[in-house]
Amino acid sequence: MRVSAVRSLHGGESPWWIDLIASDGSASSAVLRSPSSRITADQIATNVAALAVAERHGLPAPRLLAAAPAASLETVVPGTSTWPATPSLQLLRTAGAAIARVHAIALDPQPRLPLRPRPIAVDDFAGDRRAGRMPTTALLRLADERVRAVRAPGGPAVFLHGDVWPGNTLLAGADVHALIDWKTAGVGDPGVDLGELRKQVAIRYDDYAPVHVLAGWERAAGARASNIAYWDAVAALNTPTECYSPHATRRRDEFLRAAIAQL
Repeated sequence: MRVSAVRSLHGGESPWWIDLIASDGSASSAVLRSPSSRITADQIATNVAALAVAERHGLPAPRLLAAAPAASLETVVPGTSTWPATPSLQLLRTAGAAIARVHAIALDPQPRLPLRPRPIAVDDFAGDRRAGRMPTTALLRLADERVRAVRAPGGPAVFLHGDVWPGNTLLAGADVHALIDWKTAGVGDPGVDLGELRKQVAIRYDDYAPVHVLAGWERAAGARASNIAYWDAVAALNTPTECYSPHATRRRDEFLRAAIAQL
């Protein structure tokens, strides 16, 4: 096969979308991941390990085509990661259901899929604030104290995506039908992913959105989610003190206040 075109999927660096043409003239595409300012070799290895688990269990995710110590090639999954300005309740529920499928896989921690105590575990914004490396606020300080005063839930060890937000989902019509970008995947409590997605939709939309993510998860899982307030607070704390906009910061704070009120 020969490469006919290459384009960046993130600001001029990895990952790369590669268009390929075979000797018979047929065309296909793939995604190449290589180290960059935002992707380390270890994260590529985690992505490789996660895609292997996803394929073994038939999860809707890219399929691994090839891997090297610091690079990987995976299939392109059709769909769009752009959510509408006002999502349908069905979309929110299918997003919750998509991560419930991931959590149905019991998995022990392993070198490339370690225990994850929080979403996007490569970041620790609460720890940075605690150490004085980042400014804080009275609310963030109080929330951190409340969370640290609670024993971390000892939930089941399941497969985690690790970074569930709309940009890492793929939509087909009004449904989430696949998850992409598994570079911070791991093992841990289902609340790690559930709290992160609930936080993301609360910031992006409104108070109604997390409720329907939870409903979709519980319906797909066939069980009630536990320790929701704790994991919501953990997810909200693992954000910069000032989010990407004043509106996002305000919505994060509202979500966090609601969570710690229930701790």
